[in-house]
Amino acid sequence: MLAERFTYRGYSFDDLKKMEINEFIKLIPSRQRRSIKRGFTEQQKKLLEKIKKVRAQKDAGKEVKPIKTHCRSMVVLPIMVGLTFGVYNGKEFVNVDITPDKLGHYLGEFAQTRGKVQHSSPGVGATRGSTFVPTK
Repeated sequence: MLAERFTYRGYSFDDLKKMEINEFIKLIPSRQRRSIKRGFTEQQKKLLEKIKKVRAQKDAGKEVKPIKTHCRSMVVLPIMVGLTFGVYNGKEFVNVDITPDKLGHYLGEFAQTRGKVQHSSPGVGATRGSTFVPTK
């Protein structure tokens, strides 16, 4: 069985890596395109600097730690593919491995802020009837 090569809107991943950011934003959805066209925030600029530094270390063959960030509004760009990010969800940093199929999404989409609620049995004092505890 042949493995399918990754393509994003008709472009291979190698083509996407070679693209300038202005060419890449023409391919992503309008909300993300508008966000990037308005310019990066200071937080996003700092994150891009970290990414470039870590990318250089990874290309040199060094072991790299996840890049921790609170910047959930950063759009996943081709330079980020292959790196691991610790995205803050309001309580902890959730490790997110960036793969080519996550291009054009926000980092925050992969670190959910609300978890599943699991209720157990009610404790003493939960209802009026639970105040009486029989001795036998």
